[in-house]
Amino acid sequence: MRLAILNHGYRRRTKLLFAVIRLFSGHPVPDAAKLVFYRPDFYGAKAKLFTHEAMRGPSTWSVADRELMAAYISTLNHSTFCIRAHTATATQAYKDPDLVQAVLTDPDSAPITPQLRATLAMLAHLTQHATITPAHIHQVLAAGASPQQIKDALAVCAAFNTTTRLADAFAFEVLTPESFEAGATYLLKHRHR
Repeated sequence: MRLAILNHGYRRRTKLLFAVIRLFSGHPVPDAAKLVFYRPDFYGAKAKLFTHEAMRGPSTWSVADRELMAAYISTLNHSTFCIRAHTATATQAYKDPDLVQAVLTDPDSAPITPQLRATLAMLAHLTQHATITPAHIHQVLAAGASPQQIKDALAVCAAFNTTTRLADAFAFEVLTPESFEAGATYLLKHRHR
């Protein structure tokens, strides 16, 4: 159920910011951004910081890899808004739409590194079953991922299992393909802050 608060529950300064963004970008402010401005002290500021660190903080996973993880987790959770937003961002980051689609369709046969394939399998299990075991971690390590890469991937998983559920709980509006492309360009240029 979409809450009316996402449409008009903001201070005057925030409404002005949304109007300026729409004026200069030519696209509406996505609901993901609107949610961050709603009660920033309770959710927004902390979520922005955590998501930024997971998606753009120091990591040996590339930005493209982490955006692909976000798109994959969103696909597993059937979150239309997040699938489209992060598929567009991963596609722009990799500059390879066929690769992104191959991973989202079947990561086992996609042309990706063994480390990424094993990591995606671990994230899939965690997303679908809310648990992982030491065996999952050992499989990812055996595929060549480092302990820090596992921690970094788990941070992406935590961020997007939260975000996809919020997107569906708040019934985020699905934007036009052009708006998702513009959002992807923004995310790659300006990060997740």
